[in-house]
Amino acid sequence: MSRSALLVLADGRFPAGGHAHSGGVEAAVRAGRVTGPADLAAFCRGRLHTAGLTSAALAACAALGHDPAALDAAADARTPSAALRTASRRLGRQLMRAARTVWPDPGLDALAAAFPRGAHQPLVLGAAARAAGLGAADAAHCAVYESVSGPATAAVRLLSLDPFRATAVLARLAAEMDEVAAAAQDAAAGGPAALPAASAPLLDITAEDHAAWPVRLFAS
Repeated sequence: MSRSALLVLADGRFPAGGHAHSGGVEAAVRAGRVTGPADLAAFCRGRLHTAGLTSAALAACAALGHDPAALDAAADARTPSAALRTASRRLGRQLMRAARTVWPDPGLDALAAAFPRGAHQPLVLGAAARAAGLGAADAAHCAVYESVSGPATAAVRLLSLDPFRATAVLARLAAEMDEVAAAAQDAAAGGPAALPAASAPLLDITAEDHAAWPVRLFAS
């Protein structure tokens, strides 16, 4: 295991396409549910314990080497929104391109061949972690951090929010991120059948609405 590899994979500057997605916060800002740091903290906390937990468990399970087809089907079943399924596969394709360049690996090649239109992003994240020599805990931590860092970064642009205050939101969630990552790792140890399905219906509803906007800053 390489701590440096973990930092590379979790780095927001890793060319995986996440910068183009708001994690649902663009729709929340327009609806007036996120107007400042306190609202952003509540939004990120809710996302962490729902979509974040589910994604982290999928990523951890993939890092353990479980059947990609079963995991991709599990991700589909846990993503009711067609818009979010499309976004997840698009992000999976972009992450796959980056990961295969950075960490050439037969497992990544096989996954790319099995899903030419893109596997779900958490599955690719776990496979990339495995290719980088990382474990299930590392994959889970990457996923939970991504689940909140994306919305926090997007909120800086959407609200002209002080980036120091946005980063403070993430720092104050650190202990909860560790707890969610640990829960995801525990669930992943039981295989695809034991994966959580924590839901966030409002994220699904607003994702469908957001996808129909004629003008938007973020892809999702």
